[in-house]
Amino acid sequence: MRIDSELCIACGACIEYCPMEAIRLGPDVSVIDQDECVDCGVCYRSRVCPVDAFIFEAAPWPRSVRNVFSDPTKEHPETRIAGRGTEEMKTNDVTGRFKRGWVGMGCEFGRPGIGARFRDLSKVAQVLARRGVEFESRNPVTGLMEDPKTGRIKKDVLDEKVLSAIIECLYPIEKFEEIMGALKEVSKEIDTVFSCEVISRADPDGSYPLRKKLDEMGIPYYINGKQNIGLGRPRADV
Repeated sequence: MRIDSELCIACGACIEYCPMEAIRLGPDVSVIDQDECVDCGVCYRSRVCPVDAFIFEAAPWPRSVRNVFSDPTKEHPETRIAGRGTEEMKTNDVTGRFKRGWVGMGCEFGRPGIGARFRDLSKVAQVLARRGVEFESRNPVTGLMEDPKTGRIKKDVLDEKVLSAIIECLYPIEKFEEIMGALKEVSKEIDTVFSCEVISRADPDGSYPLRKKLDEMGIPYYINGKQNIGLGRPRADV
């Protein structure tokens, strides 16, 4: 994203629209900090500029990852899904990705309004990989890994910043305490905010095994559920 200096009147109307606070008011024109800008397009799509001075130009690799991860109107070429590019946890009744006795986990970076660099995602992904998780193949972050077995993200994108991104993985429920402990430790090395979402099948009696584990570990949580009530088309044996 850039500002046409010939058109900008330095009114400052755009500054509060940038979620990364990457726009500042210069003496004559507004200026975008290109290192902090994630090419989300909020300033452009808001049409707040009275003289239409914002210009979006498709960036070359590796900066191009900023736009596809940060602009919810853009589809990821790997998954054909907009936004963060993944939907596995939302459609488990169709995909059957998460079976009883297993945990699906999403580590979500950069929200709200902080942003994240892939260097931090790489640190967390490598910690998860060393615990033997299976990374979701239909996830654009997995597509940026040199090797999903190591979790290491490609060097040329490590310093790229995005509005938010999600690492998704799967592992046996017996590893839950170990993995949560490892994430707590690596969080001390991360220069952004991240949260964890977990999904598991309820036991036949209707109880949720992860709830007991979270309580025992003293980890606060918010319960969110998605139940198929016959309005969709469940195809998976979950």
